[in-house]
Amino acid sequence: MTGAPLRLMLLHAHPDDETIMTGGTIARYLDEGADVRVVTFTLGEEGEVIGQEWAMLVADGGADQLGGFRIGELAAALSELTPTGVDAPRPTFLGGAGRWRDSGMAGTASAENPRALFQATQDDLVAALRDEIDRFAPHVIVTYDAAGTYGHPDHKRVHEVSVDAISESRAATGYPRKVYESVTQRSALEEGLAGIATIPVGWRMPAPGELPSYPDQEVTAAVDVSAVLDRKVRGLAAHATQVIVAPSGTEYALSNLIAQPIGTAEHFIRTDVDSPEFESDLFEGIR
Repeated sequence: MTGAPLRLMLLHAHPDDETIMTGGTIARYLDEGADVRVVTFTLGEEGEVIGQEWAMLVADGGADQLGGFRIGELAAALSELTPTGVDAPRPTFLGGAGRWRDSGMAGTASAENPRALFQATQDDLVAALRDEIDRFAPHVIVTYDAAGTYGHPDHKRVHEVSVDAISESRAATGYPRKVYESVTQRSALEEGLAGIATIPVGWRMPAPGELPSYPDQEVTAAVDVSAVLDRKVRGLAAHATQVIVAPSGTEYALSNLIAQPIGTAEHFIRTDVDSPEFESDLFEGIR
């Protein structure tokens, strides 16, 4: 690659989402010399803490210090995803760290907090994201699908806000050139689950259809992350309040202790063109 580096922006709701969904993609494109920016919309204040060491940091009945702690986890994860000799991306929070709060799940009291992302106006969120996009001028943006991956209100807001902000920015600046939604491919998920031989005590396998996924024919890009999988595993482990990595290094679980495979590819659906061709490189056609 010659000249100015290619620029990749990834939009995520909470610290840990970036590594769970796109950690391998971040690591791969950092290897290739891309300028990578991860924009996180909240600090993840409402996360459920795993274990006892940091249990009293939680919002409900605790010190409500979890969000600040998770800034450090995000910085550590991005460092783990970065190759030796390269400066790691610094955490970037929409509107500045702490501007909008983790909403928690729909129907909970945290979603009614006036500072919650769920309560923010669309105009304010779009303006803040427009500012990030316009200043960085990314060639590629990765965001969420309309379902918000698994229905979390903050993930849905990320999608809704990104649709409007990306449209406005493209009209004004020409960037981003390509847009993708991060998804899970059904056959890859099924293959990964079938390959799990044992799981730690206390974990369980997911029930059929419990983990969200897309039919293979709807997926339009697969990024091979096998060469950087060890860095993704270390990135996941850096989010220790939220993620447990199995001793095998091939599965992880959240606080619900449902086993999920750590795959060798990450999958996407391109949304800015009709009938996109299947791709193995998010910068295809731009390089």
